[in-house]
Amino acid sequence: MAPISKARLQIHFCVLLWGFTAILGKLITLPALPLVWWRMLLVAVALLLVPRVWRGLLAMPARLRWAYAGIGVLVSLHWLTFYAAIKLSNASVGATCIALGPVFLSFIEPWIARRRFDTRELLIAVAVVPGVAMVVGGVPHGMRIGIAVGALSALFVALFGAFNKRLVDHGDPLTVTCLELGTGTLFLTALAPLMPHAGSAFMLPSLHDTWMLLALSFGCTLLPFALALVALRHLSAFGIQMVTNLEPVYSIVLAIVLLGEQRELHAWFYVGVVVIIGAVFIHPLLHRHEGEATAPELLGTAESHNVVE
Repeated sequence: MAPISKARLQIHFCVLLWGFTAILGKLITLPALPLVWWRMLLVAVALLLVPRVWRGLLAMPARLRWAYAGIGVLVSLHWLTFYAAIKLSNASVGATCIALGPVFLSFIEPWIARRRFDTRELLIAVAVVPGVAMVVGGVPHGMRIGIAVGALSALFVALFGAFNKRLVDHGDPLTVTCLELGTGTLFLTALAPLMPHAGSAFMLPSLHDTWMLLALSFGCTLLPFALALVALRHLSAFGIQMVTNLEPVYSIVLAIVLLGEQRELHAWFYVGVVVIIGAVFIHPLLHRHEGEATAPELLGTAESHNVVE
């Protein structure tokens, strides 16, 4: 199998696993801050038990460690706002807002990854917007703040995706995951006293929440996070983000089956899902012939070789 095709399959598998994150976020009774804090802590501690991770951390230049640490802060802010959006609305709406990521990424990635601006990416990204509007249209008034927080989460996912793309060749995926999530845990620890209900920021989870957190941390975080970093070597961050637009589709189907959220959905919702899926599959078709000739998916990575040397 060609590396690009294999990378696309890996990303689709990651997105399927990520589709469960919204469901688990809704099922876990913890507030957003302790939920994300425990999620990041569990993964970081597990990775610190791997000798390969320690070797990677010791061999990594200090400047590069600081760069990944900064990305870890963005990851923590993305997850914090993502789960806050789910708590403020529901799993379907919170996950669907992430489809706004390509709109932000079409502007952000060319600047960060040092490649040309592609108007086709912007047009495809903009095509997602009506789909998102249809999906979230008609939600109860009390859920609208959840939509706003979800859009902020999409901005954070675009930022850390683009920065990871720029630095993807400089570190072992497991080492990078440990460093980013460990830094995110420390950042949330420092942020907690400034948040409402600071006293409950690090509350111990119940037995039910503990099992849910373990599934979230290892099945839906550690495996797909590291695998996505590997796939990113062969795909642009924009291309990956377009595939991750399927995450709300998986989440919505799971929410219907597991949470019964179909009672909150209307006809416009399904029209919006069709628009999003259409945009997801148009992107690789537009770049198919170019990829066979010049492998444009690799250009962003190739240009980042000397960024942090």
